[in-house]
Amino acid sequence: MRIVVLAGGIGGARFLRGLKQAAPDADITVIGNTGDDIHLFGLKVCPDLDTVMYTLGGGINEEQGWGRTDEAFTVKEELAAYGVGPKWFGLGDRDFATHIVRTQMLAAGFPLSAVTEALCERWQPGVRLLPMSDDRVETHVAVDVDGERKAVHFQEYWVKLRASVDAQAVVPVGAEQAKPAPGVLEAIAEADVILFPPSNPVVSVGTILAVPGIREAIAEAGAPVVGLSPIVGDAPVRGMADKVLAAVGVESSAAAVAEHYGAGLLDGWLVDTVDEKEVARVEAAGIPCRAIPLMMTDPVEGTAAAEMAREALKLAEEVRGA
Repeated sequence: MRIVVLAGGIGGARFLRGLKQAAPDADITVIGNTGDDIHLFGLKVCPDLDTVMYTLGGGINEEQGWGRTDEAFTVKEELAAYGVGPKWFGLGDRDFATHIVRTQMLAAGFPLSAVTEALCERWQPGVRLLPMSDDRVETHVAVDVDGERKAVHFQEYWVKLRASVDAQAVVPVGAEQAKPAPGVLEAIAEADVILFPPSNPVVSVGTILAVPGIREAIAEAGAPVVGLSPIVGDAPVRGMADKVLAAVGVESSAAAVAEHYGAGLLDGWLVDTVDEKEVARVEAAGIPCRAIPLMMTDPVEGTAAAEMAREALKLAEEVRGA
């Protein structure tokens, strides 16, 4: 079975851990969000790609869900001593090594897709990890601060501001000019199943879909497309999905996110059991829907995520045979 997954950071990575348990023999291709990428200290940092790579490769800080395990912050402390910022974004010493290697390879002329493949040689994540594009795309968020409208990088909005102010608009800068990375469209065309994990529908999955050609390829694919709601009980499981959904005019509910993707894209949708009342609304929008437990209560073991993945694959089979 060939499975394609569009993944953001922590939620996507932990779902992938469960998917590997649920379908151990599957050929899994992950199309990773690069809209969160940022340049810091002269280095190219790819938070979502690295979170998937570290999680599946056994190097993630499990408590945080991001960054490296057994981490130290000597370099960050020395940079601060020199007065070099930003101070609000913390990179650990082990993590720095990944970004140094990536930046060196990019400077040598290798595209991000080739660099990601090379980094995965060390981590052996057990999936094929592709960036959504080799081109630079950075998500910016428009906010009102002290009576002034300004655009900030998504990382500044989430890490520095902690999403404490409302997002007025979300723009994946550069997406319109970007092209899908090599292998992305081919993987979609050849997939047996396409999954949207419970990642942020605006700044994770939504940013991937903003790259011209990807949404169209998924909509035209012969494979069933099944998504899992990142909203449980009208609130995001983690993160700031409610804030960015409001910025694009979508209510924070499992049904509204399904409608946001649309029946032209989704063939199936899973909501949590607490949102069972939403099933009828989703199906009225032309999307088959089931209510199952969607909380990854044991993220390290991944058994809850594995059961979520099994249910997603089961729904894919149901809609394929309908």
